[in-house]
Amino acid sequence: MSQYLCGLDIGGTFTDCVIVDDGGRVVSAKAPSTPGDFAKGLMQALEAAAGKAGQPVRELLADTSLVSHGTTVGTNAIVQKRGARVGLVTTRGHNDVIHIMRGSRGLDGREVRQVVHIPESQKPSPVVPKRLIRGVSERVDCFGQVVVPLNEAQTEASIRELLAEDVQAIAICFLWSFLEPAHERRVKDIVRDLAPGLFVTCSHELVPKWGEYERTTASCLNAYVGPVTTSYLADIEGRLARAGYGAPLQITQAAGGTIPVEVARRSPLLTLDSGPVAGVMGSRHSAGAMGYENVITTDMGGTSFDIGVIHGGEPAYSFRSKVHQYEYYLPKVDIQAIGSGGGSMVRIDEVTGTLRVGPESAGAEPGPVCYGRGGDVPTVTDADLVLGRLNPDNFAGGSMRLDLPAARRAIERVADRLGMDVDACAAGITQIVEFQMADLIHKATIQKGFDPRDFVVFAFGGAGPAHAGVFAAELGVSKVVIPQRATASVWCAFGAASVDLLHIYEQVDIMASPFDRGRVNDLLASLRGQAEAQLLADGLPRERHRFRYALDMRHKGQINEVEVGLDEMPVGGGEFDRLPERFTALYERLYGSGSSLAGARLEIVTARCRASAATPKPSFARREDLTPDIPREAGLGRRSVYWPRITGTAAGAAPAVAAAGGKARGDGSADGAGEGADGGDGLPGRLDTPIYDGHRLVPGNALEGPAIVELDTTTAVVHPGQTLRMDAYGNFELFPGGPNPDPNPGPASAH
Repeated sequence: MSQYLCGLDIGGTFTDCVIVDDGGRVVSAKAPSTPGDFAKGLMQALEAAAGKAGQPVRELLADTSLVSHGTTVGTNAIVQKRGARVGLVTTRGHNDVIHIMRGSRGLDGREVRQVVHIPESQKPSPVVPKRLIRGVSERVDCFGQVVVPLNEAQTEASIRELLAEDVQAIAICFLWSFLEPAHERRVKDIVRDLAPGLFVTCSHELVPKWGEYERTTASCLNAYVGPVTTSYLADIEGRLARAGYGAPLQITQAAGGTIPVEVARRSPLLTLDSGPVAGVMGSRHSAGAMGYENVITTDMGGTSFDIGVIHGGEPAYSFRSKVHQYEYYLPKVDIQAIGSGGGSMVRIDEVTGTLRVGPESAGAEPGPVCYGRGGDVPTVTDADLVLGRLNPDNFAGGSMRLDLPAARRAIERVADRLGMDVDACAAGITQIVEFQMADLIHKATIQKGFDPRDFVVFAFGGAGPAHAGVFAAELGVSKVVIPQRATASVWCAFGAASVDLLHIYEQVDIMASPFDRGRVNDLLASLRGQAEAQLLADGLPRERHRFRYALDMRHKGQINEVEVGLDEMPVGGGEFDRLPERFTALYERLYGSGSSLAGARLEIVTARCRASAATPKPSFARREDLTPDIPREAGLGRRSVYWPRITGTAAGAAPAVAAAGGKARGDGSADGAGEGADGGDGLPGRLDTPIYDGHRLVPGNALEGPAIVELDTTTAVVHPGQTLRMDAYGNFELFPGGPNPDPNPGPASAH
């Protein structure tokens, strides 16, 4: 009997499902997202994937050991401002913390341009209006000592007032409660007595860290998304159970793992951005199998473009998050995102008369013009179709037929206003979005002390492989990996199926150097005890438990903290003595050589324990029988494709269309440039371009651009002067700078 792994991910346009059997075989499927009832689209994607696996859904789920789901419900509730009516109970005299925020108009010093340009910024709509905030008498001091007892009569009266206002959730956040949470616990009990079914968030349970504003923000946001997320997760859990799934449901979280569904119900804020994070973790698993240590992950879907950085085999983390200008502290894999996706809408700026792409998206409904669902604003997908990159008869596995004439008319309206021809305008649209992507990657790497040329790029998402050739060339990277061919379009769902269960426990305990080793070890031991108890409650035996420890450190008097990982616990004397040296090295990598003040006193701010338990993993089989011979059936003929000139490809490379190694093309056609060739490189212009079926290419096959490789749910675009090759693991490798320097590489690492 097979044991399956199942990953599910809901995007703004499509819902993805990946199923992996115990032999490592992967099947995937997409279904349009259904914003009115996301669970409907999720079950449709699951049914489609089960059909491809040759199993009825009930039988497949009965044999499934793990279903892991990345949800965007919480994110959507915040973005669309459709969260719960929240009441806040806080320390008397501190009622207005969430309204005062940090800095000018809710901005901080890192956003200088918006701070000085007032028309670009204003405070966001309040998550909790002032009329729903109640301050009660209580006080804990900075040493964790109760100096003013909780006024329970006042507290009960305040909660009754909030209930009379029909609040759907209550957030509780007191000063210094992370050091002594007794008052928050008592208020929670009072709420439970008065309104047993109400959603309640206590700050000490969700984010036991200092920063009154950030802790209040996290508590309020968690309460804001709590009821809708809880309802959704209960619905999904019930539907899966009725469909035959009997194991516990796991939910992906932003910190890079999964949590049991009951934890996600209590702390839905942990799930924000979990979909893109799953793509990073899937890339980490895949890259580790192939020997890559430094990876830039790029995920281009219908709505956004998300990137992450993996360095030395570990993803980059962030401990400061922001949503709609509200800032809070929770550990998460560092994801940078912009509104540049296949559905990004194209407009002309009425003031400057220039072309703008995004950040608004056409989404799933109505979608791009070519979807034929009523959209009338052209998008990046429409531009790709007009350029010839997409096959109108084979989109989303043939489940949709794209309307090329409608897309062309929509772009023509834009082109006419700009005095351009349609092809040049469509090419301009794609290049704008590609350069926006390159700019985001520059910021996420160079500003963090990384050189993008030291990395390989993983390109995934439904639209990623179509655009990676340009932004990779702009970055100067040597290789792009399109992981597992067709699975690349559902890579976040694949990542959801490949991550470990993870709980993170943190505790603030500010101590200045010279540090007390016993105090640090006691703190770490306390966190481990909490983490171990949770893993046991999850039903995981001790032999599967894994623990990693870290300290957030900074210069005394500064605010910029750096996470310093620990090799062992208890921390030994030698490692303890090296803490300042390790902090300095990490600090200067981030902020520049010499930026650390030699001999300055340091502070430990936060101790952290990551507790994980390994889950079954998809396997990657390496093929040894590589061949340059392209199967004849892989050729799908030719079509006219418009190719703009791009930088970063091989110098002076002609737009050759021959298969690598001088082999015949799969369609049996001869070498030579197609229409548009002018004796030079023929660019920009249209070329009669060979089209390949990516499912029929085999490891060792290589193509020289220009070429288009079609898969059921994505398309790889190989520009003139670039090379695409299938490696021994079934991945496509795109070489933006020209021919593959090593035609038969083994497991590789980034240079």
